[in-house]
Amino acid sequence: MPQDLLDLYGTASEWANGKLIRAGTDLDGPTPCDEWDVRRLLNHMLDTQRYFLSNAHGEDAPPPSPTPPQLLSGDPLRDFTRSRADMLAAFGEAGVIEKTGPSLGIAFSDQLLHGWDLAEATGQDSAMPAGLAEAAYNMIHGRFTDEQRKGVFKPAIAVADDASPQERLLAYTGRAGR
Repeated sequence: MPQDLLDLYGTASEWANGKLIRAGTDLDGPTPCDEWDVRRLLNHMLDTQRYFLSNAHGEDAPPPSPTPPQLLSGDPLRDFTRSRADMLAAFGEAGVIEKTGPSLGIAFSDQLLHGWDLAEATGQDSAMPAGLAEAAYNMIHGRFTDEQRKGVFKPAIAVADDASPQERLLAYTGRAGR
């Protein structure tokens, strides 16, 4: 399973990073995340990955802030490429995934969900790569109490029994897919 998590993170972060090319042209545009423009979403994504990277290194770091610090440089793609490489290297070290518990799974899910937010915000194809939505849903569904969901996800949205894995994942996290 550890290598599977690394592969899931690698694929999700590569997909999310692919959405950055268009995102950099409209950093002030709105996103599906309440009150966040594209710049704030990108800063949140970097802040979150920085938190998980600290976790991989065995360092104490404060959880990501609801008002993320300004981490984005003038070259967002470079920022995210570096963050992705650092995450893959740190979590790829022997024993790190086993020591950090579900951290990489949550980091994977975060990249996937916010990659979708970014795609939606910038009018790009938001179809997640095959298998990733189901893996993320299985990783996070039912793992958060109602209290823990506050500030992390919006309230869940009901979906049909035959909803796709992506629709189920988005609905569980309070996102309305198109």
